This record gives sequence, structure tokens and C-alpha cells, in this order.
Amino acid sequence: MSEENKIYLNKFIPRDYQLPIVDAIENKEYKRVVAIMPRRSGKDIVAFNLGIRQCLKKVCVVYYIFPTYAQAKKVIWDSITTDGMRFTDFIPSELVTSMNGQEMKVRFMNGSILQLVGSDNIDSLVGTNPTACIFSEYAIQDPRAYQFIRPILTANEGWALFISTPRGKNNMYDLYQLGLRSKEWFAYYLTLDDTKHISQEAIDLEREEGIMSEDLIQQEYYCSFELGVEGAYYAKYFDKMRRNNQIGTVPWEPAFKVHTAWDIGVRDSTTIIFFQNIGQTVRIIDCYEHAKEGLEHYVKIVESKPYSYGRHIAPHDIAVKEWGSGMTRIEKARHLGIKFITARNISIEDGIESVRSALSKIWIDSDKCVPLIKALENYRQEYDAKKKIYNNFPLHDYSSHFADAMRYLCVSLPRTRDGLSSEDLDKRYREAIYGTDGGLPDVFRSGRR
Repeated sequence: MSEENKIYLNKFIPRDYQLPIVDAIENKEYKRVVAIMPRRSGKDIVAFNLGIRQCLKKVCVVYYIFPTYAQAKKVIWDSITTDGMRFTDFIPSELVTSMNGQEMKVRFMNGSILQLVGSDNIDSLVGTNPTACIFSEYAIQDPRAYQFIRPILTANEGWALFISTPRGKNNMYDLYQLGLRSKEWFAYYLTLDDTKHISQEAIDLEREEGIMSEDLIQQEYYCSFELGVEGAYYAKYFDKMRRNNQIGTVPWEPAFKVHTAWDIGVRDSTTIIFFQNIGQTVRIIDCYEHAKEGLEHYVKIVESKPYSYGRHIAPHDIAVKEWGSGMTRIEKARHLGIKFITARNISIEDGIESVRSALSKIWIDSDKCVPLIKALENYRQEYDAKKKIYNNFPLHDYSSHFADAMRYLCVSLPRTRDGLSSEDLDKRYREAIYGTDGGLPDVFRSGRR
């Protein structure tokens, strides 16, 4: 493309492979754009400049959304590009009335606002009225943020841009597939072979020196959805479960008790897993997640289900005081009709190993348990970008809540078994065929068929 035909975004000149994103939003006026691009290919730079341009075109609010507030501050607000520029230097200073570093908010002279936020605090978006939203690293974001803000964008005829590298076949993969199918979306997929922004020699050096595993290289630079999530605790186990048809239709068996495993949040989400422990198998038939509600809300949800309940499993710290009352949460739950037992207080590492050991006998309903499946497949170790290693503890994000409930479930399985071992099931079968005395049932004794 010739120099005179390049699109200038303030102090930023897009690279050729970034231009289709600019064109999709500014010229073709797509309302939804999803872009899968390699690490360090400049996707945040082009997205940030698109946000600036939107603020200059008309009076509006633009949100730049990261998985967490801390990431937004590190990647954009405090970051310096490879050219030595700060991200905020792209904003024309003569058109700005204020820049609030605490709120990461820019106010323009025309009244527009550009603000960086984290999807881990969805409530911060309540009552807002954005015209455009940019979701960075959407593959590791809480997908509820977009679900919450989508009707606002639709009402404002606004646009949303989703940029990320893959993290297995999770919510970003689903969104990209939607983009491919819909005429209303612009779906864009690039690998290092397309961008060539890093030399092959540099990639080979990272391989040789063990800086990055081959799986991570394929995920980060060649945008592979197939290799699962690097550092994930359960991804490869779920691959095996799918091959064994353990994720699919899992019917509720009304003759057996349904148990629940809870992760109870105060400021975070509360999650509930509904399961049956029948013989040697565990059937996860349902799940529920919500945030910032009292125990009354969740008790009503449990009571609204048609199930006959057995055990209700809670984390060991349920004995903490309720906010503003002298009653512990376990006492309050009992008052509301839920009698909790507490999961064993073991280390997170031991709990994760309990889940891994149990997955071979667990079946999960693929329709009712979509958020649970996605959370478990994407539950992973925290990555230290400076040391380029994974830490020995989980990353706390949207996947943590269901992962915690799953740990409590697995460490408590001996206390929820229905009492029907494989021997019990065999005995029941024999009694149905041969009668309780071990002889032939009446239908055969009488000669009737």
C-alpha cells in the first residue's frame, strides 16, 4: 500500500496487516469485529487509536476493557511501546481537558470520555452509556462483561472490537466462530506467517533456549486453538473426556439424591454445581452462577429445581461472620433451610489433584453446564511474564469460582455416594431377574412368558 493511502491515526501509522481492522470499523461500519492476532503484533496499539478516533468523531463514551484493572494499567496506561512512546502519547494533548491516572480516564474537550476498566468489576459499568467498547485479551475475560454491555451498544448503534490470542476453544473461540457465520460481523485471523512482525530466527532461538514451550509458541505466535491452554490444570483431561463421550447429555435420575457443591462469594461470584453420585460414577447435571446476591437468592434457586437433595457442600470458611449480622453464614443457611457440610480443608494443590483423579469417573451435561465446562477447561496457573514461567498457584479470574466448587465436590465425594456400589447395583439387577431368594422369578415359575 502506498504511503499516501495509509490511514493515519494521530501519531500512529497502522501496519498493513492492521488496516483491515481499521477499515472494518471506520469505513465498512461493522458493529462487531473480532480479531485473532499473534502476540506482540500491535493489536492493542491499533485498537487504542481506534478508541481515540471514536472519541474525536462525536461526543461519546468509549470503554477499553481488560480482564482486570491491573492489566489495563500495565498494558496501556503505564506501558511504553517498542518505539519508546507511551500509549497515552497517542492522544492529542491539545484536545484533552483532563487525564485521571487513578481512574484511567481521559476527558476530551468535546465532552467525550475514554476509560480503561477491568471485566473483573462488571458493576463499574452499571448505569453507563458507551458508544464503543474494546475488549482486549478477550479469551481470558469474564464473558459476562460483554453480555451485560451488549444491549447498551445495540441501543446506541455502537461497535465492539474483540482482540486476543487464543486460549483453547473457549469463549473467544465461540465468538470467532460466530463472526465467521454472521454477515453482521467482521472476523479476522492472522498468524506469524501473515504478520512476519518477529523473525523466524528469533522464534527458533526461543525454542532452542527453552524460553517458550512448543505449545506456547503455537498458541501465542501461530494462534492455535487446538493445543488447549498453556498452564491449564484440566484441559488435557477434558480432551480425553470428550473422546470418551463423558461430556454430552447427562440425564437427571429422579430415583437418586442430587447433591450440591458451592463456592460462596461476597464480592465475587457464587457458584453451585448440582450432581449425583451413583455407584462408581458422578453425574454433573446442572450448575448456576451469579454475583453479589445474598444467600436468600441462592437458596431460592436451589428450591426452584425439581430435585430431591442429599448433601450441600460448602467451603470450610463458611463459618465466617455475615456482613452486618451476628450470624455465621452456615447458621444463616441453616435458618433458610440449607444444612451445609464443609469440604475438607486441604491445600489448593491437593484439591486440584483430587479433581484430576476424579475426572475419569465424571460425566458432565454439555447443555446445562456450559459455564462450568468453560471454566474448568480454562482454569490455569498464573504466568509470570518477567520470569517467563508459570507460578505454582492458580490465576484468579472468572474461571476460579467454578473451579473452587469443583474441588469441594471432588474432595467430598466419599460423603455423597448414594450407597450403591458396583456390587449393590449387581445385586439389584440379580434380584430383578432371579427374585430375592435367588431362584427364578414368579413369571418363570408359572411357565408364563
